[in-house]
Amino acid sequence: MSSPVLVCALRRINAFTVLADALKRLTPCREKRSTSGSLLQTVMALTPEVTFRQAILFFTEMDFVTGKMCFYLNKSCCTFYLCFEERLWVSLVCFVTGAQILCTVLLIKPGVWSHSLAKILRKLDLEKFTVVGMKHINLEPDVASRLLSSEVKQDPAVLEAHCTYLTSGTALVLCLQRPNAVKKLIDLLGPEDPKLAQALDSFLWRAQYGISTVQNGFYGSKSYQIAVRDMKLFFPEGLCHAECQTLEEEEV
Repeated sequence: MSSPVLVCALRRINAFTVLADALKRLTPCREKRSTSGSLLQTVMALTPEVTFRQAILFFTEMDFVTGKMCFYLNKSCCTFYLCFEERLWVSLVCFVTGAQILCTVLLIKPGVWSHSLAKILRKLDLEKFTVVGMKHINLEPDVASRLLSSEVKQDPAVLEAHCTYLTSGTALVLCLQRPNAVKKLIDLLGPEDPKLAQALDSFLWRAQYGISTVQNGFYGSKSYQIAVRDMKLFFPEGLCHAECQTLEEEEV
């Protein structure tokens, strides 16, 4: 070949339509700026099937900058992982079909929900969340530690402070459902440090209800994979109403 080519794997909802429109807008600019007669040529995959074939031809799993795609299925209590090609196909289908209705878990920590539950439920309703699971729970130390980040666990004193607080009283755990539920909830909660949350936006939930990094009001699942783990942990009996395609794929 006379010169190298650049191959890009791009991801977003409605990717094919958006990219095609963007390339159409760029074409006049390239024609005006080109004086050598060699225009920048673009070749775009037009369907998920073509994208899939080209992606596995040019890329390996480790080439994706967003990291490994961690879709997994659980069947008859036996967990198994899809191969890279299968997970890539699931990812393509999700982004072609649009924003998926997902579930996430919100745990309202002791001392917060008992006097603010009505306001919190109203806020959830305004943000278009549907409550599909709710229960009071007294956390055991081992369960509380599973909710904490690896950074917290590195400091024994900090770990003990978090576990002591989480097990100090009754917490309220909710399973919430809406499109893009995991990210939306994390955005509403804000940073885990209430002071940082207040500096960013006084309307963030941890800015309003948090006192310290330990007593910051809420725990929210930080990723969809963690949300699935949390749902299985807190709602092993199932959910009252979860029309969630991706969750169903987890339970095939």
